[in-house]
Amino acid sequence: MKRNIANLFLGGALIGLMSCQQPQKQTAENPSDTLHTILDSASFGSKVAGKDVKLYTLKNASGSTAYLTNFGARLVGLMVPDKHGTLTDVVLGFDKASSYNNPAEPYFGPIVGPFGNRIAKGKFTLDGETFTTPTNNGPNTLHGGKKGLHFANWEVKEANAKMVTFTYTLPDRHEGFPGNISMEVTYSWSDNNELTIHYQATSDKKTVINLTNHAYFNLNGEGSGTILDHQLKVFADKYTPVDSTLIPTGELAPVKGTPFDFTVSKTIGKDIEQDNQQLKFGKGYDHNFVLNETKVDGLNHAVTLTGDRTGIVMEIYTQEPGIQFYSGNFMGNKVTLKNGKTDSFRTGLCLEPQHFPDSPNQPNFPSTVLNPGDTYSTKSIYKFSTTK
Repeated sequence: MKRNIANLFLGGALIGLMSCQQPQKQTAENPSDTLHTILDSASFGSKVAGKDVKLYTLKNASGSTAYLTNFGARLVGLMVPDKHGTLTDVVLGFDKASSYNNPAEPYFGPIVGPFGNRIAKGKFTLDGETFTTPTNNGPNTLHGGKKGLHFANWEVKEANAKMVTFTYTLPDRHEGFPGNISMEVTYSWSDNNELTIHYQATSDKKTVINLTNHAYFNLNGEGSGTILDHQLKVFADKYTPVDSTLIPTGELAPVKGTPFDFTVSKTIGKDIEQDNQQLKFGKGYDHNFVLNETKVDGLNHAVTLTGDRTGIVMEIYTQEPGIQFYSGNFMGNKVTLKNGKTDSFRTGLCLEPQHFPDSPNQPNFPSTVLNPGDTYSTKSIYKFSTTK
């Protein structure tokens, strides 16, 4: 049986083609200069853990550009037009590959896994056998452990100007997870400013898997201030409340009448400081929302996010049953971003389509088990437009 199956269409381009492309040059006529730093392939690349790390550029007919790297199979930057046509970098990141090799702040833009989000107490059981994973987030495992996919040097299988496919095989029992897990992640960038991320995996042993991308977004532009005035709508009538360590209690609670009600678009900051125990646990929003299966072209419409100053709109469509909303509560001027600004408190947010946190220990949640012979396959689409 396949779970969340989607067809994977790969181009036939030469590997590494995009890493040689030169990005847009800054000019006095380019009004977006204050919102981003142009990424340069030559200065970005380096060796990390003895392997080459390169910058890959996907550019569409309108000049909108996605920047990616094989270290962590991560999204480095994303240039999309605002309501005035000014290209704006809406993804937080760094201008050098070596800056991503940072154990203190490792989650800027990567694929996280093999199990994204949290596993309670770093333990789960399959067929009576208990597996132990590193506890790197208080008493729990977060995003695959201390050496998850975010620190992996992925191979580039195929690349051209519109897509790149990264591959990686996680060895059996790496960070405690069973099975040699072979993964492919394809990013594709369309002429109508849709970024599609397609995930695929197989394993030679029964295991658990929950892959997602952990990009930090600010639709007013990287380094432009907080995300509290962004308008957010979440297509979810329920969410999964958590305990003090941010592990779901197992309840699917209604959002109505709580600060978690984003069924009608509102600013992120409207209710974030309410006297609410769940917000205190997360120091803001750091919760999984249960999507209500509002379908668009067969995918769940998960969220609509709008930048208050740029008018940039990001809609996320996904095959996943949930989405984690993290409001940047633990950001704290720890690193310097591409444009020279720091990652100040709540200057970025994450919206991560995925299965629910701690699913291996929650029998009432959708299963994240992957059996030998089966294929894990899922995709999410990030569509960018502007307000009228």
